[in-house]
Amino acid sequence: MGSTELGQGERRMTAVEKLRSMLADKDKFIACPGVYDGFTARIALREGVDCLYMTGAGTTMSRLGMADMGIATLNDMLTNASMIANIDPSTPLIADADTGYGSPLMVGRTVTQYIRAGVAGLHLEDQIVNKRCGHLLGKQLVDVDEYTARIRAARMAREQSNSDIVIIARTDALQSFGYDDALTRLRAAVAQGADVAFLEGVTSRSDAQRLCADLAPTPCLFNNVPGGFSPDFSVQQCREIGYKIAIFPCLAFEVVYPAVRAAVRQMKELGTVKSVEEDGKRYSPRELFQVCGLDELMEFDLKAGGASYKGGA
Repeated sequence: MGSTELGQGERRMTAVEKLRSMLADKDKFIACPGVYDGFTARIALREGVDCLYMTGAGTTMSRLGMADMGIATLNDMLTNASMIANIDPSTPLIADADTGYGSPLMVGRTVTQYIRAGVAGLHLEDQIVNKRCGHLLGKQLVDVDEYTARIRAARMAREQSNSDIVIIARTDALQSFGYDDALTRLRAAVAQGADVAFLEGVTSRSDAQRLCADLAPTPCLFNNVPGGFSPDFSVQQCREIGYKIAIFPCLAFEVVYPAVRAAVRQMKELGTVKSVEEDGKRYSPRELFQVCGLDELMEFDLKAGGASYKGGA
């Protein structure tokens, strides 16, 4: 877990403070694995990541069993974000907040609820409320005034909550309206209080470099979606281009899909399940439960005076 022992009188940094500190550190690059549930979040935390990203597509697929076509509601996203953010409150979570789910009043409610849930950063976009994944065709956008009203509402909700949640402004304008329109939208969003700029669907390294230069000193975020519209930039390439953050939203569900499919086929064809790993390793329930805090939970129970786990588990 990410927490450490503190001396007397010391205060642990909040997740938002940690994210802000990383953004302010000129030598720090923030790479965020995309997680979609408690198990994938626990795996990433166990590997010692600095920051998590809750993917909207993964949330929609895992919670609803449906494609990312604007189906998930605020409650769907908020419930998932709250759970993930509070597994280890010392590790920042950046969460997809889609369009904010309605009018400026709804955007304000969304941001306030994300703040209360412990989310350290969120991104808001300029698609219509009935949105779709940014790497599909046919996206429809609201006008610049409505988009900036969303960002303004997010900033106002942040101020009213006495919070410092990081607001990330995303635009999908590149595909339909071109680079100049997208840049105009991002600059307008930054003027209204956005902390980070997110151009979705960037198609070339030259446009990516141009964006980071045009928006400097505002930090820019790259969305790594293999097979989507954008190049598969590595963390090192993102650094060289000038990005500050890279999210990898497909990281978990992209590798889960072939692994589970292979295991199901083995069950059907062989009547048993073999390891999908080259060394043939299988994992016991205990090992998997330990990823999700089994030992810590038993220790807590014993320290509190419980008797359920005196003989172990």
